[in-house]
Amino acid sequence: MILLDPKNHDRPYPDSRSSELMRKTIGFFEGKGKAKLLEDYYARPWYADFLEFVKRERIFASMCTPAGEGAADTRWDTWRNCEFAEILGFYGLQYWYTWQVSILGLGPIWMSGNEALRKRAAAALEDGGVFAFGLSEQTHGADIYSTDMVLSRDGDGWRANGRKYYIGNGNEAAIVSTFGRFADSDDYVFFAADPSHPSYHLVKNVVASQNYVSEFELRDYPVAEADIMHRGRAAWDAALNTVNIGKYNLGWASIGICTHALYEAISHAHNRKLYGMRVTDMSHVRRMFVEGHARLVAMKLFALRAADYMRSASPEDRRYLLYNPMVKMKVTTQGEAVIDLLWDAIAAKGFEKDMYFSQAAIDIRALPKLEGTVHVNIALIAKFMPNFFFAPAEYPEIGRQDHERKDDFLFDQGSARGLGQIRFHDYRHAFAGVDLPNVRVFFEQTEKFRDMLAEAPPGPDQMKDVDFLLAGGEIFALVVYAQLILENARLYDIGDDPLDQIFEFMVRDLSKYALQLLGQPSSSDAQIAACREMMRKPHHDPERYERVWREQVEPLDGAYAMNP
Repeated sequence: MILLDPKNHDRPYPDSRSSELMRKTIGFFEGKGKAKLLEDYYARPWYADFLEFVKRERIFASMCTPAGEGAADTRWDTWRNCEFAEILGFYGLQYWYTWQVSILGLGPIWMSGNEALRKRAAAALEDGGVFAFGLSEQTHGADIYSTDMVLSRDGDGWRANGRKYYIGNGNEAAIVSTFGRFADSDDYVFFAADPSHPSYHLVKNVVASQNYVSEFELRDYPVAEADIMHRGRAAWDAALNTVNIGKYNLGWASIGICTHALYEAISHAHNRKLYGMRVTDMSHVRRMFVEGHARLVAMKLFALRAADYMRSASPEDRRYLLYNPMVKMKVTTQGEAVIDLLWDAIAAKGFEKDMYFSQAAIDIRALPKLEGTVHVNIALIAKFMPNFFFAPAEYPEIGRQDHERKDDFLFDQGSARGLGQIRFHDYRHAFAGVDLPNVRVFFEQTEKFRDMLAEAPPGPDQMKDVDFLLAGGEIFALVVYAQLILENARLYDIGDDPLDQIFEFMVRDLSKYALQLLGQPSSSDAQIAACREMMRKPHHDPERYERVWREQVEPLDGAYAMNP
């Protein structure tokens, strides 16, 4: 089974330490129990018990220290980071969040040539420290062109003045990797700040949550040369390249949340009777569970495959720069769709405070809105569209990248520029040999979209019309989503029935986005005609649908329940 089941976590790992990390993390949460997990969620204490566990078991130290920077058992391994992020999301976004913002805070450090600072970070991880990424500001958000954190020359060093806003772990981070600019040159800079310093002023937690999402102010904070991580263009690249690493993790939080919610929802609905019948015998409820399951499996297939390209990346192969924002944008919005389907099935039960679902329904909304909104990420991936459709390149085939290895390239990505020059392998290869009704329909829709781009491409005014580009970008995103799902369905032997069930909703979704594109005020007659050809009805096979329910979805009833 591709879905996480903590009570039967028998996945193979390439090394014993990885297995130990996952099993001990599951053991911590199951030992904590559901009642205490939910009590803490609503009371909102700082999760000191979790961070003490992290320190005692060297969890972050083992996983977040690149090989060669710390103890012998440390390495930055994207595949096991995916597993860990999924487990944390499964039990609560708050636990995932403190790890996620540590990942972001560590990015500029591990990318830096400042060896002393890297040693300081490794030592802090061994001591159970967490980290923070001081990028965004209340006035400018994550618009790093406009930072108001300013370093003014003071003798051999500088004094930093300015505020940062929405900075996770800003209350207790060992190091806050802080982005600013030099007053005398306006060059960008990344430097290390220490929350325990008297010139570091913690203003408040800006959210009502167990997470401490801080606003802080530096007032004449002394910055020495030893605190500098990056200057100029290198600081800019470090900011973007860190986000390239970190945004990917948001999809895994969504996958974990949805998986736990699915177990809980179906175990409730399948054992509840209304009007003399099981709730899951009601046709609309069963459809919600089958579609929710299909969307969740698709989320995980795509995110796993994106990790393969992330781990195989090099200066000559930067395809991951399309797939990473797709995990952030597409997987997280699909997570919202899954929770909506499950919530409609269990209705008022989803509000009850003794249900994990009650926190899942709240937290799932956050993920599409972090590390750049969905709209920002769609605008980003649109840069790749011309080469994706019309200039494919040859690459060696990439298999599953789940073996033990260090992912050093992530900290040596080079310039963040040149996205429009990145080439991709031909997406049509993924469809070849897949003879399933809905896959065929979806491929026909895809080719109609490609024809529209060739014969009636967006004009100059449409390229400035954000609503038009977003509608077209959603269709492009679905094509990329389908490609990697098909590639991974082979690698994970998903089977024809679940795969065709996935493409049933994919056909329907592409039709929906084609209708949105058709309805844009700026759409031309030729584009409208192409959109009409893209709108297709999926093939519904009652026997396939029943098999998916009986073999894939119904067995999830009672398959997992968190320790009380």
